Amino acid sequence: MARQQQDVDELFDVKNAFYVGNYQQAINEAQNVNPSNPIVVLNRDAYLYRSYIAQGNYRIVLQELKTRDPLLQPLKTLVDYLSPGANKPAIVTDLDARVAKQGPECSNEIFLLVAATIYYHEENYEAALKILHNAESLELRAFTLQCLLAMNRPDLARKHLKSLQDIEDDGTLTQLAQAWLNLSQGGPGVQDAHYSIMELSERLGALGAGPAAVGAAAAASRGMWEEAEQMLTEAQARAPQNPDLMLGLAVTSTHIGKPQEVASRYLAQLLDSHPDHPFTKEYHAKSNEFKRLAAQYQPSVAS
Repeated sequence: MARQQQDVDELFDVKNAFYVGNYQQAINEAQNVNPSNPIVVLNRDAYLYRSYIAQGNYRIVLQELKTRDPLLQPLKTLVDYLSPGANKPAIVTDLDARVAKQGPECSNEIFLLVAATIYYHEENYEAALKILHNAESLELRAFTLQCLLAMNRPDLARKHLKSLQDIEDDGTLTQLAQAWLNLSQGGPGVQDAHYSIMELSERLGALGAGPAAVGAAAAASRGMWEEAEQMLTEAQARAPQNPDLMLGLAVTSTHIGKPQEVASRYLAQLLDSHPDHPFTKEYHAKSNEFKRLAAQYQPSVAS
């Protein structure tokens, strides 16, 4: 978002709620803000509409963007991409052209965020990193670290974490980024990741799907399966359709000895409601490969 030159961050509570995935709280906080200047208005609206997008409430965003700041308009592209039945290849092709053009919108942080988000969903992490190159804001730097981890480059991510710590060592995003990195490294870092997420929960309250999944993964890695399931269950109450929570609950329910049909229900729900999720695609690919191999060994019937 546009940078604020103020002693007091008027959007402090909005940002923290958004960063931990508590989108309804972010919306509530944003609607209570009385902005002191146009920059705060822009930033508030950006977090507000991104929270609605994260909830899947696209119509509200499209309707209100018609009369909002031009700098917010790239959010329409994100809505188009995430909407059911979207022609994603065409949207990505158009985005590629806009990025290659290096027009004025490439200096708009909201456009950079939208472009990087779409490339991240496409698993085109190199394109996302190019967009994020030289980014100055804390959020875009944290996004860069996320891309590096997705590319299995924890070495570069660790170096990048230093830039976040230099800006805001005890900030929510920095704490989340350190938890992502520690979890990816395993070993002693898992305990640190677990403690970081627990501290965020104590300080900020309810966690959304992303941080809850990180905390649950860390707890599970330490053999604390009941705690992991509790974190996932509490987050799912706020985001019942989140695929990562469904997947996590399928795993934890098995480990704590619940009937197999419990895990099967979570898995079926994930496969049915999220056909484009990486796990769903991989699951169907493996199932089809198994069927193909099994067919080769079917007993022949004598004529």
